[in-house]
Amino acid sequence: MSTILELAIVILIAAVLGIIAKLLKQPVVIAYFFTGIIIASFSFFHFENREIFQTFSDLGIMFLLFLVGLEMNFPSIKSIGKTAIIVGLGQLIFTFAAGFGISYLLNFNSLQSAYIAIALTLSSTIIVVKLLSEKRDLNSLYGRISIGFLLVQDFVAILILVFLSGFQNHGDLVFKNIIFALIKGAVLFYAFLYLGRKIVPLVFDKIAKSQELLFLSTLAWAFLLAAIASLPQIGFPIEIGGFLAGLALANSYEHFQISGRIKPLRDFFILIFFVILGSSLAFSDFSQITFPILIFSLFVLIGNPLIVLAIMGIMGYRKRTSFLTGVTTAQISEFSLILAAVGLKLGHLTTQVVTLITAVGIITIIGSTYLIIYADGIFRKTSKIFSFFERKNLKEKYFDDGGFRKPIILIGFHRIGRSIAFNLPKENLLIVDFDPEAIDILKKYGYEYLFGDISDPEIFERSNIKDAELIISTDPDFTDNLNLLKEINLLKETGKKIKIVLRAEDENEVEALYKKGADYVIFPHLTSGQYLGKSIAFDTQMQMTEHLRNSDLETMRKLKKFNSY
Repeated sequence: MSTILELAIVILIAAVLGIIAKLLKQPVVIAYFFTGIIIASFSFFHFENREIFQTFSDLGIMFLLFLVGLEMNFPSIKSIGKTAIIVGLGQLIFTFAAGFGISYLLNFNSLQSAYIAIALTLSSTIIVVKLLSEKRDLNSLYGRISIGFLLVQDFVAILILVFLSGFQNHGDLVFKNIIFALIKGAVLFYAFLYLGRKIVPLVFDKIAKSQELLFLSTLAWAFLLAAIASLPQIGFPIEIGGFLAGLALANSYEHFQISGRIKPLRDFFILIFFVILGSSLAFSDFSQITFPILIFSLFVLIGNPLIVLAIMGIMGYRKRTSFLTGVTTAQISEFSLILAAVGLKLGHLTTQVVTLITAVGIITIIGSTYLIIYADGIFRKTSKIFSFFERKNLKEKYFDDGGFRKPIILIGFHRIGRSIAFNLPKENLLIVDFDPEAIDILKKYGYEYLFGDISDPEIFERSNIKDAELIISTDPDFTDNLNLLKEINLLKETGKKIKIVLRAEDENEVEALYKKGADYVIFPHLTSGQYLGKSIAFDTQMQMTEHLRNSDLETMRKLKKFNSY
């Protein structure tokens, strides 16, 4: 069978399974695993051109680490903060210790237990970012903490890969090689940080006008660094070269454009990596590892979140924030699978242990996806259980002790929310938002605010919505708006006269919110079109254009002032 035909079969099956995964609200990576299982189980082929597919797999990991390096720019590293570092390192230490102990009790040797424990500590940045982005929670407090400690985990995983590069090909521990590898890694890391700040961005700024040239130059840079890293004199795998190439570009103005162009390449090549892993599961003997797979999966799905809950509880965070943050750790990472593959190559692990880690990966990714998606509902039903993890003296304070009595409550202070706030009397307005940066701005400019999520029952009660006259939600999340509308309708049944304005993302949402009783629905392009159309109808000579222009420029001036904070 030709390589092209083999590749066509892989992509076709992956695409079909990817559609099914999307319908089941699962990440597409699960489809890749099952593609490999199906190919192996039904004997479509046995990767006859395995060397080519292995090269594709290595390139996938290289591009994955390139993007990890690209995201480690100075603003992101600075924004990690003390909380993310403490939670990240604390979770790594306690999860590793617990995972190592469980592995050892299950009769794995010390080296295998160490690999398994490391695999259990790392969580998937790609999956968590994707799910939080879909929930629009990336800018929430728990979202920022989660992304922060995931960056810490990624950095630790890179250090482990550098450490493992000091082992000889047959896996012998040579301290001289390991120390030399760490020194080389530190020198290269510093060198490319310097290049990334002083030289590389200047070069890429010159070629950024041509998107094709920018893409080609980025590929040339990534492959050049990968080739240099893999030279015998340096001795690093191409994956580390990819990371260093991304790191050097992290502070360029074009890093968002570069990221957008490289992600499709990563997705294509990483597909092969997961397909090969999935194919290795098809004929694996699970008789000896079924019980360990179950134990480790439960540990990741339940134990990891509890460890984060405990750490954040001790630090003074509310149980809801701690729970939502903890749930994001309930799966193992792509790095876990990469490290398992490296361990197999070095002879540290058997195929059975790699199969175990891969199976735990599939189970926990599937399970954690639903946990993250439905985390708010799960917390509402189980919140009393987690009171044990909440201290009396809280560091995370949502509100002042006095409470609020405001006629207008604005939920969300981004773009639309800010434009609305600028045109309302400040003394009549309470703003509810869960973005710490937005709260800092509100605090500086004297707005009354509540720090939290309106879907949190405590925040809902403290905002005194029952005493408000108008509720405006600029939150684009349809489920959140439906729940808010349901609560307002219950208040209306008691005789409260409250108007509610909600935001929608498409026509179906607009119709559904009106049917449920919304007084007005903000549908951005429709609302703006209506406003301009009615203004023109009242003033066909367009004499109001000067007033509109001045008003818009004033609002934009305020926005720039706020955004520059």
